[in-house]
Amino acid sequence: MKNIHCIIPVDRIHQSILFIRGEKVMLDADLAVLYGVTTKRLNEQVKRNHDRFPEDFMFQLTEKEKAEVVANCDHLKKLKFSSTRPYAFTEHGVIMLAAILNSHVAVQASIQIVRAFVRLRQMLVSNKELAQKLNALEKKYDAQFKVVFDAIRQLMTPIEPKKKPKIGFRREKERE
Repeated sequence: MKNIHCIIPVDRIHQSILFIRGEKVMLDADLAVLYGVTTKRLNEQVKRNHDRFPEDFMFQLTEKEKAEVVANCDHLKKLKFSSTRPYAFTEHGVIMLAAILNSHVAVQASIQIVRAFVRLRQMLVSNKELAQKLNALEKKYDAQFKVVFDAIRQLMTPIEPKKKPKIGFRREKERE
């Protein structure tokens, strides 16, 4: 048996985990690559086993969500030209996929993917714990350290991507 670490880089898995509708998910196109099957084959298996994928395991993206994913994820540019909307799978959906694909690669890949989801969850929990400890320290010490606490909080908040400015000329009415 080959070790899956050689097949799938962990960074590739982390890059594939997206945050959509308040859920950490992976898209069918990314999962197909990781499982070593085509997206079409993966979705065929899902349709054949639809009862195994309730709404909390899988959902289909809206056109707006699809456009946003394509705009923000370079590795998903090919989805822009797809006529179908991709499916998003939660951690539980990923595990169920491995069961229905039933190949050695799928099982090994799902183990690595689940580990990536767990690591992500642990990072989020540790960030919450850090925030609680920071609040306790701030209450304990007076205002002289407020600047330090504010700076730490700024470092803890995730950076939102900047919107690209529109290129072109604006009409005079739009400038006012």
